Amino acid sequence: MSDQELITPAPEDCAGCPVHSAANLLKLGVDMQDWDFVVALAGNPNTGKSTIFNALTGLRQHTGNWPGKTVSRAEGGFEYGDHRYKLVDLPGTYSLLATSLDEEVARDFILFGQPDVTVVVVDANRLERNLNLVLQVLEITPRVVVALNLMDEAKRAGKVVDDRRLARDLGVPVVPTVARYQQGMPELLAAINEVANGQVAARPYRIKNEPEELKDATSMLVNQIRAAYPQLPNPRWVAMRLLDGDEGIIQAIQDGELGDLNRGLVEEDVLPADLSLEELE
Repeated sequence: MSDQELITPAPEDCAGCPVHSAANLLKLGVDMQDWDFVVALAGNPNTGKSTIFNALTGLRQHTGNWPGKTVSRAEGGFEYGDHRYKLVDLPGTYSLLATSLDEEVARDFILFGQPDVTVVVVDANRLERNLNLVLQVLEITPRVVVALNLMDEAKRAGKVVDDRRLARDLGVPVVPTVARYQQGMPELLAAINEVANGQVAARPYRIKNEPEELKDATSMLVNQIRAAYPQLPNPRWVAMRLLDGDEGIIQAIQDGELGDLNRGLVEEDVLPADLSLEELE
């Protein structure tokens, strides 16, 4: 088989089954001259994120550095159904609080780059620790799919994870996977496709019962941020990071460079130049 790996399509009467989903996958490797959707792949270290990346793109990566950073990035592509997807593998990180360069890169891409879908890969055997990153991503964007990976290890440890309950609680699709054995990949592809095409109405988990003082301070900052950066996505999340003392965001505001974080991603061809910056509420 050539650089592109194509699986024979399944019969039309099986259009809704996982086998049909896998049959519609064309692994493009690094052949990404154009694309319809950008998918970010996030997750804690050692959750199988790279395994999922390779399974979707065909074990081929284009590596390079992020704009102005020494942190390397990997990207590849796949075609599913009638759409082409660019998959960007973000640095493995435990949070988006920008206490390290890896966290800063991941946060900036999800917030300012606005990928069409963010897949957060979590370790089903260490779910509590991994959900910290999921909740932080949900504060930025509702366009999320959670890949509940390493389900085999959780089962061996005697743990039972109710993925349907977790999906209801988080308000986004949750897909059980064992990436090393290709289990759950068809379902993951289908979920990515549904979120990218707006077929899933996400209702992401949000912090409830915020103190009135916090609501007032956040509202005031949001108005000021919108006035200074009208094209900035999700000013509420930026306001929350300012209130939390995020030095990177504070410095970008003081230097008048907050908007440049997104433009830098576009200029380096990480994202399509005509990507819209719709506000996320």
